[in-house]
Amino acid sequence: MSTTTTTLATENPMRRIRINKVVLNIGVGKSGEALERAKKVLLDLTGQTPVVRKARKTIRDFGIHRGEPIAVMVTLRKGKVEILKRLLATKGMRLPARSFDQYGSCSFGIKEHIEIPGVKYDPNIGIFGMDVSVFLDRPGYRVMYRRRAPSRVGKKHRVSREEAINFFKEQLGVEVF
Repeated sequence: MSTTTTTLATENPMRRIRINKVVLNIGVGKSGEALERAKKVLLDLTGQTPVVRKARKTIRDFGIHRGEPIAVMVTLRKGKVEILKRLLATKGMRLPARSFDQYGSCSFGIKEHIEIPGVKYDPNIGIFGMDVSVFLDRPGYRVMYRRRAPSRVGKKHRVSREEAINFFKEQLGVEVF
């Protein structure tokens, strides 16, 4: 990152990078009791009610039918950095560079939810893996998503891959390899 970009980021509040949202997803692959247990895991972890996601298409080999509930997810916004730090601690505060895309988003997986600090094993629930996606943005991104008069965000205002990696290193203390 050049010195001009660094000075712009510190001087202009519209250039500051922030965490837009953190999405936790548990894909169970079937409905019923397992889906309810996955809901309980996300509810206990985040304190928010999870949303049930349905299958988009039928896959006979896996026994999945279109419209059948197969996953649960939670979207965390505004000030949920503590949960993100706990999730990153599960990965040893290390992420591979391939986890970042060109738009400043980062995704990683957790194999067992009981690895998260502060979560205890409950034999009634079992063990679930989950996917975590972190979306970074800058103030002003709302113009792209607003209902009335949506417009485009310029290339210089978008979060690049390098800026996202620097944000994770400096703000969250993550080692990127």
